[in-house]
Parts: sequence; C-alpha cells; structure tokens
Amino acid sequence: MKDQFEQRLANLEKQYEALVKRPNEPLSQNNGVFTRYKYPVVTAAHAPVFWRYDLNEATNPFLMERFGINAAFNAGAIKWQGKYILMVRVEGADRKSFFAIAESPNGIDNFRFWDYPINVGASGEPDVNVYDIRLVQHEDGFVYGLFCTERKDTAAPAFDQSAAIAQCGIIRSKDLKTWERLPDLKTKSPQQRNVVLHPEFVDGKYAFYTRPQDGFIDAGTGGGIAFGLSASITCAEVLEEKMIDPKRYHTVYEAKNGQGPAPIKTAKGWLHLAHGVRNTAAGLRYVLYVFVTDLKDLTKVIYKPAGYFLAPEADERVGDVSNVVFANGWIADDDGRVFIYYASSDTRMHVAVSSIDQLLDYAMNTAQDGFTSGASVNTLTGIINKNKELLQESGENGRIGQRAI
Repeated sequence: MKDQFEQRLANLEKQYEALVKRPNEPLSQNNGVFTRYKYPVVTAAHAPVFWRYDLNEATNPFLMERFGINAAFNAGAIKWQGKYILMVRVEGADRKSFFAIAESPNGIDNFRFWDYPINVGASGEPDVNVYDIRLVQHEDGFVYGLFCTERKDTAAPAFDQSAAIAQCGIIRSKDLKTWERLPDLKTKSPQQRNVVLHPEFVDGKYAFYTRPQDGFIDAGTGGGIAFGLSASITCAEVLEEKMIDPKRYHTVYEAKNGQGPAPIKTAKGWLHLAHGVRNTAAGLRYVLYVFVTDLKDLTKVIYKPAGYFLAPEADERVGDVSNVVFANGWIADDDGRVFIYYASSDTRMHVAVSSIDQLLDYAMNTAQDGFTSGASVNTLTGIINKNKELLQESGENGRIGQRAI
C-alpha cells in the first residue's frame, strides 16, 4: 500500500511540474493587432498538489483529492519586482471563489501559484463569494484590489436561492502579501459589479469606473461604464455616476458592458479594455472591445472601433459558461508590449500579446460603429475602393483575393 501511495504521489508531482514548466508557443495566425498563444497560462490543474491532496498516508491512504479545484479564471494582473503577477479567481468544487497569486518570469508560461491564497479579510457582513479582482498601482503608493463581493439577497422569496446582492469590495497592500480590507464602495446604484480604480488622482480625488445596475444579472435601467469621484478611499463613496460608455441596441454590448482592467495611459489618450455582452439563442455571449478616452477629460470617449476586439475561438468557447471571454487584467511592459490576460468560458486563463503602438493604431484607425447595416456596407466599400486604387497604381491588380478586381 505504501508503494502505491508513493508512486501515485510521484506521478501527481511529475504531471504538475510538466504542466507548469511547459513552454508556451505563439500562434502563427493572427490579425495583426495581437498574438494568441497555444496553451492557457493558468488552469485548475495549476493548483499545487499540496492544495488539493492530503499528503499524509495515515489520513489519506488512497491519496484522494480532498479540496477540488474547478476553475482558474478572471485574473487581475500587475508587474511586480520584475515578475508577471496574476491574482487569479480560483473556484473550488464547492463553487466558492477565492484569490490566489500566480507568478511568471516572462508573462507567457511558467506561472506558479504562491503557497497560500489571499485573505481579503471582512468588511461588515461576511462575503459569501468574492471574484473578478482588478489590481492597480495607484499614485498614492498602494496597490489596490477592487473585486465583486456577493451576498445573499435576503429580500428574495425563499424559493429563490440564487438571488444575490453584488457590491465592490476594496483591499490594498504594499507588498502583495498582507492586505488591508477597506469598507465597500458606496454608490446610489442598487448593485455594483466590474468596478475599477483609476491609477491617478483626478482633481485630488479617487476616480472609479463603475457599472450601475438594477439586478444581480440584468443591468435593467442601468448598464454601461460610468465614472465617478470619491474624496476618500478609506470610506469610498461615489455620489454621482456619469455614464461614459452606455450599452446600445444591436451591438456586442447591447445587454451590458463593463470596464476590464484599469486603463493604460498613452500619449494619445487612456487606453481601455472592456467586455460587452449580448443575448443569443444559446445564451449570453461575452467579447472584449477597446476604446480610448481623452487624457484630460476622462469621461470623453475619443476613439472606439466597431465590434469586438477579441472573441472566444475554438476550445476557448467550451467550459463552465460557454462562449465567453472576460478580461480584468493586462500589463503594459517597459518595452511597449502589452500582455492581455483573458479567461475563456469561466474556466481557464490565456494570454494575448500586443503593443501600445498596435493597440492605438487599431483604436484610432479602425472605423467606428455606424449602427446600421448600410453604414457597415459603406465602411467596407470604402476599404475596397482604396485597395482597388492602390492595386491599380502599383500594377498588382488581381494578386490579392480570389480573383482579379
């Protein structure tokens, strides 16, 4: 029996090390805006063996899994002391989520979880579930984590055990190991999800991107990305939420939308990554999109390409909640590269790599949404006409496409 136990443990550890150390590979086919990678960067299987198993043969002779990990997804991200840090939403087999930090030396593979998960502490009523944290290094010297805290809706009828109240929890740290829990953000909205802290003060105040909504799932009369200020972070309260990017009919964000990670400051404006949701016969479909706001007026959208920036493809479409991509973390590196960390189908984490220059080119030079089929045809016709003129001038007529123009 002892030999079987030791052999099984050795196999588990061997499989784990092979997964964590597996080199990732860029996919050759890309759209010129970003490059996907072949393998997910963090999965449930990345959870250490000593998390999932009691390694004492006396109390676990069959070496059974004692703490099941269902998924690892929706991670906040930050570059910290030369390492690429993901604060991952880890979901146990019991459906409760918690945060744990996975660290990589290069941002694309070799992500390894720290030994212990993050203790977010408590603020008033205990959190039943916590998830989807956004990390931001603020100019006040702290690293903040803003996340969704979910608690049961006690006003719901007894037969409805899924009704919940979502609000924004806040933690902060100076070493990413010890975290201080602050009071939840207060707003006038019944529920809050996808709240993000802006990395700089605005008029001496803390600035928040919010997503006001009426219900836990449906945005209702709310919906859209809003902006508001708070004089304090230790008792954060936004008295007015100004809508800067509302949901809109027959778009990829018609059902609801929300800010992804904190925006990146560039010479051309603040670069934003957001998620958009629409309803289909197969359920909700989540995609990512990009927009840019003015450097001085953070509520003014100055560039917004039509449609989605990134959507689930191939195996990314399959998981606990299928046909979903979601991003709440990205890292702008010193060399201009941008590591976009996105989850697929509420199951696993991926990376796509772009650059500030590519993202700005995409945002500034891709046509905006005209909101009608006719406008889309006009946009495409304009591209075709320009290409025909270019080909005719260069003598390359017929070389591009399936037949001569």
